[in-house]
Parts: sequence; structure tokens; C-alpha cells
Amino acid sequence: MAKEKKKILIIEDDEFVRKLYREQLQHEGFDFVEAINGVEGVEKARSEHPDLILLDLMLPKMNGFDALVEIKDDKTTKNIPIFVLSNLGQQSDMQIALALGTEDYLIKSDHRLSEVVKRIKKRLGQ
Repeated sequence: MAKEKKKILIIEDDEFVRKLYREQLQHEGFDFVEAINGVEGVEKARSEHPDLILLDLMLPKMNGFDALVEIKDDKTTKNIPIFVLSNLGQQSDMQIALALGTEDYLIKSDHRLSEVVKRIKKRLGQ
């Protein structure tokens, strides 16, 4: 019996970043869902029930902090692990995101895609 594919939701407004992650994660055997703003991201978290969410903080319509709060406040999505993937490297941003319930905080410029994939696999037990 084939194991069920794990589903990753990326909430990211940068098309280039989404494409990179989509190609790599699909290559690694994950299902992949995308949202281009915070509002759409919260809706897809509720409708798609992903196994993990990659969340940018600088988003149109609703920023990543607000999306994080909405996802963690909803009983249907609160247990989904969230990794923040951001260009915001301030200690204060990290502390806020961690206090709001993100499990990992990755600064885009500091982490290669392969390293992010490795962390996702480790978190999902793959």
C-alpha cells in the first residue's frame, strides 16, 4: 500500500518563491497547495487541511502575523504545524511569531531550499 502524500500549503505572494517550492516539494513527493495572500491562506488552511504550512509574513490583504493568529484560533486548523518563511530577520519578529504558535522561523536568505525541505520532512516524520 502506497503511503499517503503529505500536503504542504505555502502562503506566499512572490510567484518565483512559490514556483521554487512547488517544484522541489512535488519532486520530493508532497502534494502542494498555494495561496497568494493571507486571506486566501487562511481559507485554504481550513478547506485543504494541509499537513504543514509555510507562511510568509509580508503578505497582501492580511499579513502573516494575522493569518497565523486566525489559523491558530480556529479549532479545525490550530494543530497544523506552521513554519514561517520570511525575509524579516528581526529578533522581535521571530519572538512574536513563535509566541503566536509557529514551530519554526526560517529567514529566506539564510536557508537553502534543500534545508527547508529537510526540516519539513523531519517534522512530518519522513
